Amino acid sequence: MKRIIYFIVSNILILTMITIIVNVFGLEIYLEEGGLNLTALLIFSAIIGFGGAFLSLGISKWMAKTFMGVKVLPANGHLSPEARRLVDRVHVYAQRAGLDKMPEVGVYDSNEVNAFATGPSRNNSLVAVSAGMLNSMDADSVDGVLAHEVAHIANGDMVTMTLLQGIVNTFVIFLARVAAWIVARFINEDLGYFAQFILIMAFQIFFSILGGLVVMAFSRHREYKADEWAATYAGKHKMIGALQSLKFNSQAISKDQPALQTLKISGGKQGLLKLWASHPDLDDRIAALQKL
Repeated sequence: MKRIIYFIVSNILILTMITIIVNVFGLEIYLEEGGLNLTALLIFSAIIGFGGAFLSLGISKWMAKTFMGVKVLPANGHLSPEARRLVDRVHVYAQRAGLDKMPEVGVYDSNEVNAFATGPSRNNSLVAVSAGMLNSMDADSVDGVLAHEVAHIANGDMVTMTLLQGIVNTFVIFLARVAAWIVARFINEDLGYFAQFILIMAFQIFFSILGGLVVMAFSRHREYKADEWAATYAGKHKMIGALQSLKFNSQAISKDQPALQTLKISGGKQGLLKLWASHPDLDDRIAALQKL
């Protein structure tokens, strides 16, 4: 989930920053005396949309290290037996996946039971696990999680998501400006610059939320694929064990700290909230693996 959150948050911040720069320096190439040049606006939207998405991808690993405090374990340095096994297992699965360059492996200090993979490419990636996960799961379950995260890297999920986010961004930027222009004309032909900017930002946030449904749906689909890959290369029992362990820990969190339950990767959301979940329900994932 953290991989998705950091990518989406950085994407929104970058789009906001670009929007401010464009408006401050008057770079709205799509504006003309008669109104909006829709062709120019579409080209503008695509350039900004894909540019923002790929910039988010480029800084994804840096953001994870900076904001999560991930400490990278040296591949060839002196490590404790537990840390050495962690690095070695990631490398084993990376080799099975055919990666040319091994991912960096890191640990971050948190009691949550979580792990994520991020990075701009198959050859520039990071697998990070929480201290809570290492303390709560047995070795086989950890193996299942590691294989799952390597699968995201091997399958190029971050790059594919970036392309999808670029398309979503393009429509967000395009529709936000068309909607803002229509509202501005309807309210007042001489609506001030600042008010127009606020309208654009409001519509941009609204359409970004709707576009997020598409990104989340893609994320849920890729989780099943990563589970399947991990079951093939690490063993189905390890992947199922990992999901069962996640389920057990999420239930404990739900009882002890119900306010935190919505932040976990376990799914379990009901009704329309499922549409905004980055991961499918754990029971659904376990059932899918049992059918393999």
